Amino acid sequence: MSEAPYFRHVDCLELGMDNVTWDFENERRAEIDALFAELKRAQPALFNGRVLLMHRYGIDNGTMRGAFLEADYASFVAWQRWGREDVGIYDCFAAAAIQSADGAFLLGVMGSHTYNAGHIYFPCGTPDANDIVNGSTVDFDFSVRRELQEETGLDLETLAVEPGWSLAFEGRLIAAIKVMRSPLAAEPLRALILENMARERQPELADIRIIRGPADFHPLMRGFAKAFLAHRFAVA
Repeated sequence: MSEAPYFRHVDCLELGMDNVTWDFENERRAEIDALFAELKRAQPALFNGRVLLMHRYGIDNGTMRGAFLEADYASFVAWQRWGREDVGIYDCFAAAAIQSADGAFLLGVMGSHTYNAGHIYFPCGTPDANDIVNGSTVDFDFSVRRELQEETGLDLETLAVEPGWSLAFEGRLIAAIKVMRSPLAAEPLRALILENMARERQPELADIRIIRGPADFHPLMRGFAKAFLAHRFAVA
């Protein structure tokens, strides 16, 4: 049985890179390559790029400090498919919780060409080399804004960013959630995002869901997103 998500607020993140290899990636190379080839036959758009995976972290005095290693996407996907076993890494990423002026949250439905097709969660993505600044710093503030822009096309200057991060822990998954508030109500905000998506040749998202409370939860919502929203609505 998977662990129920739990939360912890931190004021800031201090994340960097370590020049280490992931033994899992090398030791199970043949199995990983075979699995990814099978997945690509079903979803040809999958790309085996390089991603950043957290391999150590600690939290102290309101700060989360951690370090990432670099691995290929195929190895990351295999690790997910094989149960996220404890092999020295965490799936850690930044996620944008978009809140409308009338208190709803807007989540994306992943497109059919993506690995998580149909799943519903906040705009986010596995960090990669684009999120490394000054040589070795992994910048989640940049990462969350990059993913938000790529997936929704929203003008970041129009959003009010909540201080700090809500860390959602779910087994080997750590989602660093940043709340971003729009001056628009939910319906016009959804319409704006859909309009932006329509200009993309192959948008990553297939739709936008408005979540006003637990009654709007869907079975394909990711656990960390559902638990975060349940907590926010309960304390609102």
